[in-house]
Amino acid sequence: MRFRILVSLAAILVPIVASAATAPVAKKKTTAAAENILPFKATEKTLANGLKVIVVPTGFPNIVSMYVPVQTGSRNEVEPGKSGFAHFFEHMMSRGTPNYPPDKYNAVVTKAGARENANTSDDRTVYHITFAKEDLPKIMEIFADRFQNLSYPEDAFKTEARAVLGEYNKNSASPVRQILEVQRANAFKVHTYKHTTMGFIKDIEDMPNQYEYSKLFFSRWYRPERTTIIVAGDVEPQPVFDLVEKYWSKWKHGTFSVEIPQEPAHDGPVYAHVPWTSQTLPYVTVGFHGPAFSETNNESAALDTITDLEFGETSDLYKRLVEDEQKVDQLFVYTGGNVDPSLWTVFARVKKQSDSVYVRDEIIKTLAKMREKLEPADRVRDAVSSSRYGLVRTLDNTEAIAQTLAEFVYFRRSFDTINNYYRLQAALTPQDLQNAARKYVTDKNLVVTTLSKDAMPAEMTKIPSVTAAAAAAKTTAGASDLRVVEQKSVVPQVAIRLLFNAGSANDPAGKEGLATLAASMVTASGSKSLTTSEINKVLYPMAGSFSANVDKEMTTLSASIHRDNWRKFFDVVLPQLLDPGFRDEDFKRLKDAQLNGLRESLRNNNEEELGKEELQNRVYSGTPYGHTSLGTVAGIEAITIDDVRNFIATNYTRGNLVVGVAGNYSDELLSSLRSELARLPQGSTTAAGLKALAPIAGKKANGLEVEIVKKDTRATAISIGLPLPITRASGADWAALNVARAWLGEHRMSTGRLFNRIREIRGLNYGDYAYIEYFNRPGGQFFPSPNIGRRSQLFEIWIRPVVPANGHMALRIALFELDKLIQNGLSQEDFEATRDYLMKNSYVMTATQNQRLGYALDSWWYGTPEYTQYVRGLYSKLTRDDVNNAIKKYLSSKDLSVVIVTKDAEGLRDKLVSDAASSITYDAPKPADIVAEDKVLGTYPLGIKAENVTIVPVEDVFAK
Repeated sequence: MRFRILVSLAAILVPIVASAATAPVAKKKTTAAAENILPFKATEKTLANGLKVIVVPTGFPNIVSMYVPVQTGSRNEVEPGKSGFAHFFEHMMSRGTPNYPPDKYNAVVTKAGARENANTSDDRTVYHITFAKEDLPKIMEIFADRFQNLSYPEDAFKTEARAVLGEYNKNSASPVRQILEVQRANAFKVHTYKHTTMGFIKDIEDMPNQYEYSKLFFSRWYRPERTTIIVAGDVEPQPVFDLVEKYWSKWKHGTFSVEIPQEPAHDGPVYAHVPWTSQTLPYVTVGFHGPAFSETNNESAALDTITDLEFGETSDLYKRLVEDEQKVDQLFVYTGGNVDPSLWTVFARVKKQSDSVYVRDEIIKTLAKMREKLEPADRVRDAVSSSRYGLVRTLDNTEAIAQTLAEFVYFRRSFDTINNYYRLQAALTPQDLQNAARKYVTDKNLVVTTLSKDAMPAEMTKIPSVTAAAAAAKTTAGASDLRVVEQKSVVPQVAIRLLFNAGSANDPAGKEGLATLAASMVTASGSKSLTTSEINKVLYPMAGSFSANVDKEMTTLSASIHRDNWRKFFDVVLPQLLDPGFRDEDFKRLKDAQLNGLRESLRNNNEEELGKEELQNRVYSGTPYGHTSLGTVAGIEAITIDDVRNFIATNYTRGNLVVGVAGNYSDELLSSLRSELARLPQGSTTAAGLKALAPIAGKKANGLEVEIVKKDTRATAISIGLPLPITRASGADWAALNVARAWLGEHRMSTGRLFNRIREIRGLNYGDYAYIEYFNRPGGQFFPSPNIGRRSQLFEIWIRPVVPANGHMALRIALFELDKLIQNGLSQEDFEATRDYLMKNSYVMTATQNQRLGYALDSWWYGTPEYTQYVRGLYSKLTRDDVNNAIKKYLSSKDLSVVIVTKDAEGLRDKLVSDAASSITYDAPKPADIVAEDKVLGTYPLGIKAENVTIVPVEDVFAK
């Protein structure tokens, strides 16, 4: 399912955002002879057992990405009581084989400096890994081994089943995910799309009892004739084919087949409501049943284009609901295009519940209008252009290329699918869109789903007629001295970053959130001559983007445009910075959105982010770092439009600016950019980076100091930390501590000690990680973001949500393992493996054009050499003693700040203060050594004093 967010501030407000590489907008080309969307030559081969292999040399050196899409997803789960197993094996595949048990497998991945992951959707499961090309033979061997020889005992199965339940619990905090779950349960009668990829909760809870079935599921669906191996990067076809033949050719062809229940004709409209227990803005969704994906029939592409044109930022409805009337603060779509007919859905987050019926009706009217009105031909052409450029701009690294290809290959295991589809989309006409609307946007296909804390108005249950709305539409038819970091390459997409040395640390007292609101006003409120709606209409056909990110010390304005379109792009985008619009209606809209982002998306809808941000606030209370970049509720409410004007005039200056440019840009582009930015005032601040800033001292705890955020939630999230007096610029000590951190808990990796002890062995949650630099949106991204440089950092441990009964024990395990690390240090073997992993992984971290450019700007700010050169040089000189000395010097297991988000705050406080023993109940027997260890862990003394525990109602967090 392709997911597109169509809202300003999306990066701030919405935790679930897919890139265009994984979410290509389905539109078509104008001529049958149109060129391929992928400018690469692929070589394909099918083995005798049915396994398909696609090799794509990308032209990027040193890196290889291997993506393995398997044609099994939640769609294949046809047996009652057995949903969730396709997603389950995304987890279970890490459980090892006789040849490569988890430790041995992870050692290979770590030694290769690789990053791997997997994901599941309705129709497929994709396993992927990116690594240095020299490790291709070994990576091919271990991947082949686990696909053919996966083996796991019943106790490991049951442990992982509980980890899957933990993931469901984590997702339960998201209103969007819950809407999708309820919507599909009501929209489908018999088809397996009735349940989401996670599966029905009753099936997930029963999963520990399905050990034998799990082996049956795997043997049925994990077969070569359902599998494709995509190898992209610095490779040649024949050596890859030889490796595949060597390691995969003995995999046996399967014989199992099943009839997927076909959905009968629908007899809607259907309405369902999701009652929400915690505070949130209401959601209104309008969906309809549509066709399956096709690379020969244009209906799916036509419906994608309709939703894009009618609900995107260039649409009339978006302008009216979001910008003019300001009744909605988010408008976005989930598009269909699955293997079988699926749903297209428009989402709206409504500011006032009293407007919910009105918003629903306006969405339905807009859809109905498409049945009677032809879209202007130029708008359809613009949609085609936006789609094409939007996809091409993401193809700037090997992993993105392989990932994009995988999202099309799984349909019929062919490289040509994506090219065929984009040829098809280019041929769309206004009549095609109308034909698709008339066929699918009907009363019988309509599905309306809502979510709110308070009861919806009674009128919400009375769904208006699409036919009547269509009939009604028919009756009304009518040069400067700038510092510039350059990174020239062959990539046609040009990336530009404007880094201003000012962030939320510059917010005046009582106006917390001003830096973020100022950045939003620059990128999302237009210029003096053009409104934001008019600008979006110009940018749409060229798929140009202009966005902002604000952290403590930095505001980064990021622009992306194809080199063919830079001049027109500059004409409309740069005036937003140089001559901002400062319209009152935009100010009110963006201010409301920021408040909702703080109160709703961060505080009420995401326990993980809530705990991490509150830990930062607690440690840096009373300093310029003592509030989130979004600000505080009181601070945002106090900001005036004059405050924004003054902040921009003071901080958005040439003296405060560093510019980064990457891609195949022309000298003319760079000259024009310099000339335009020269219009900025010089300013009194000179951008000098870290060396011009005094350190900010965080508060080091005296013992374990615990803040419990009381919130009505089914899970318990834990964040632990202490301030660090070092940064990336500190050299050897930073590198040494980073090795320790990676060993303890590398982000989203299963190799860390915390992950192994808490999640892997005990199945308590979804993951456990450690950090020495701030990691924004940790639950939503794999790699750290650049341009969040800080003069002071935290050492942090992040325990992803656990069942409340296990919160006390999870805290104990984390602190026990931290204490062991401090007391014993790393072994020589662990030191070497982790250091070598980080040296190689530095290449993977900087594999994309945007990452490289961002890290180049960070290197300027920190005053260090190019990132990979710098960190590899530091790691190469480290010794085990350096690491262990740094651990003892900077870390503590006794003096830590802890933030816990949970429902029973008082009960947890009493356990902590009394140091009551903790225990875990397992679904399957554990080995004797684990049982014995649990007894030790359950009585590990924390020594938390009563005066060191405070309970804070969630409503008070981020308030002022």
